[in-house]
Amino acid sequence: MIAPAPVAFVYDRCASRSVRHLEMRMIGCDTYIDRMGWSMAGRWIDLGEDALTERRPKLDALLDAMREAAAQREALCLVHNWDRLAADDEHRMSLRKRIVEAGGWTETTFGESDRHGRMLLVGRRP
Repeated sequence: MIAPAPVAFVYDRCASRSVRHLEMRMIGCDTYIDRMGWSMAGRWIDLGEDALTERRPKLDALLDAMREAAAQREALCLVHNWDRLAADDEHRMSLRKRIVEAGGWTETTFGESDRHGRMLLVGRRP
């Protein structure tokens, strides 16, 4: 039996009033998902203040949905680039750890991924 293709949960954040760059990033995510042969679970986008603080309601909702999906098949959080999670390295690593704890991994549209090293993010050996 062939395992189903992974399901991608697209995440972004946008504090700007202009959504032009956000739209371009979403096109990039759609293209990457198609190229990889994955299915898309949906898009979660934190806007305004929520995009700048540690409180990320849309990311929290994504993680809830990911936990459920990861019980059935591989799941990942797709971001255009690492800064879409957070500009600060420590905060970004904290968010990546939460994604791993929800059963997924994080990947960028540039092919950067923590898929194979994700257990290291939570301090466990594979």
